[in-house]
Amino acid sequence: MPDPTTIEDNTSADAPSVRPPGLRKARVYTRTGDRGTSALFTGERRPKDDPVFEALGSTDELSSHIGLAREYCEEAGNGLSDNLEKIQCLLQDIGSNVATPRTTASDTKIAKTVFDIDGALAEELELWIDQLDSLLPPLRNFILPSGGKAASALHVARSVCRRAERRVVPVIMEAIADESVGRYMNRLSDYLFVAARYAAFKEGREEKIYRNQHQKRTGQ
Repeated sequence: MPDPTTIEDNTSADAPSVRPPGLRKARVYTRTGDRGTSALFTGERRPKDDPVFEALGSTDELSSHIGLAREYCEEAGNGLSDNLEKIQCLLQDIGSNVATPRTTASDTKIAKTVFDIDGALAEELELWIDQLDSLLPPLRNFILPSGGKAASALHVARSVCRRAERRVVPVIMEAIADESVGRYMNRLSDYLFVAARYAAFKEGREEKIYRNQHQKRTGQ
């Protein structure tokens, strides 16, 4: 995104302004990526299909799915929305870490984009998991994504999180991103699974379980 203080304002002079005096609005488009490259936080440009941008795109997609799930959680009043909002903010921080190659970035930029260096955020997810899981009935079967809109949306977020983790692993292996990013993503998918179950439980909705369809057809 270009510097909002250096972009000419395209807004009509008659339009009411909600921006602070002296701050000009940045255009959404920059045209700098029209040739198939994009810039990292360091200023380095790479092809848009580079593993770094695959990781960034997947974590961004994950945040979008969590945002939708959070809206359903708000409607259901299940108490999960605050934690989900915090997770979305942390995914932004993960994006900053991924977009700042640890092998080439300056010490200043690395310091600005460190993520969960002491593991406290991953431990927080574990605490949330344990708290929710203690309220749930034991899991005795494989369950299908189900249990209402909030629960199902959280299951979608969980599966997208798994994919995002797979995209993040290669950039961690290349020392582009911190290992702590991978730990957090791994724990996050577990949290989203338990959160989905909790959302169904709070609404009194049934979780559909896996049933072997071959045995059902043959009467076994």
